[in-house]
Amino acid sequence: MIRPATLRRLRHIRRVLLRHGLNELIDFDQLSGPLRYLLKLGTATVTVTEASRAPRGARIRGTLEDLGPIFVKFGQTLSTRRDLLPDDIAEELVKLQDRVPPFPGSEARHMVEHALGKPVSELFSKFDETPLASASVAQVHTAELHSGEAVVVKVLRPGIEEQIRTDLDLLFELARLVDRFWKGAKRLRPAEVVAEFEKTILDELDLVREAANAAEIRRRFENSEMLYIPKVYFDYTRRDVMVMERISGIPIGDVDQLRREGVNLKTLAERGVEIFFTQVLRDSLFHADMHPGNIFATKDARYIAVDFGIVGSISHEDKHYIAENFRAFFNRDYRRVAEMHIESGWVPHDTRVMEFEAAIRAVCEPIFNKPLKDISYGHLLLRLFQVARRFDMEVQPQLVLLQKTLLNIEGLGRDLYP
Repeated sequence: MIRPATLRRLRHIRRVLLRHGLNELIDFDQLSGPLRYLLKLGTATVTVTEASRAPRGARIRGTLEDLGPIFVKFGQTLSTRRDLLPDDIAEELVKLQDRVPPFPGSEARHMVEHALGKPVSELFSKFDETPLASASVAQVHTAELHSGEAVVVKVLRPGIEEQIRTDLDLLFELARLVDRFWKGAKRLRPAEVVAEFEKTILDELDLVREAANAAEIRRRFENSEMLYIPKVYFDYTRRDVMVMERISGIPIGDVDQLRREGVNLKTLAERGVEIFFTQVLRDSLFHADMHPGNIFATKDARYIAVDFGIVGSISHEDKHYIAENFRAFFNRDYRRVAEMHIESGWVPHDTRVMEFEAAIRAVCEPIFNKPLKDISYGHLLLRLFQVARRFDMEVQPQLVLLQKTLLNIEGLGRDLYP
């Protein structure tokens, strides 16, 4: 039985799709009769609007913005893979990175005062109510401490937790339906994947946790020539408000400006990959929200990273298997790749090694004769997932963030230096 709150959310999604002229994305007429009837209740009054006549990219972006933070996060992830999207849609989804419609600055001021227990005038010598950037979960205002330091103040969106929990309930409901009615669900482990996503996004609503993540990664890259993490002011940080050093840099997505400023794009691309694998394989802790709205660069090809609400971590065992798989893959040792998947339990222990090895070779071998610019690891992963399905390979929920971030990194590198 579908819960009333879930049904209300499904109705809202249908209304938003209708309003933006995107109802064809989900064929509600294919649903069972009673559910189709219940969903249509309350949507009969939706009429054609100006939004439904906009270009398709703008309609998709507007739909994701109206549906809230979880859907915006999905759009942000898609925006990093321009090679997989038509240009008109990619250009619009990029706007989700830091240009989500803001909430009133006066409300942000009130939330800061409530969280820190003092008037803004006592906390800061300057506080700009016009947001510097606005994203799906929070928005950022510039300010200045009485001691003279330039800072930014990050404030969670009002009511954001309730909205996210409603969407999470919907995702769990969908996962239960998939588990119940689709025989392939056991391998995909949808409920566990949603549970991992729930943990990730609820952690993002605690800015004290984000501040601690930023401070830890800053410590690990202290004096690095490759990466700079802004300083956090913990005395001014609470669960829904965080204050950190204000930085300036070139947005990593603005390749034209990077070129005008003379940034070495080859060095920048190489450092991006090195930073990511250093975080994963040395530190077991990595920035897992690396869309271009959170990444900047300096003229000397040094990265500046912000927004550590989502970080990933992996166990020593998973780190070992990942490193061994990469090494075996680049040595074209497909038998070892197959053996590692069996040893790690990622595929059933009764899998025939030679068959699995041959299937992996058929996917991977053709790419070794191509230049890097002609290889899409996104497409390669999709083909490997098809092989995995054939051999009953289960999704590893703890590695979903790693896979997502790896695709983000590839999209970034493809833009900077194919």
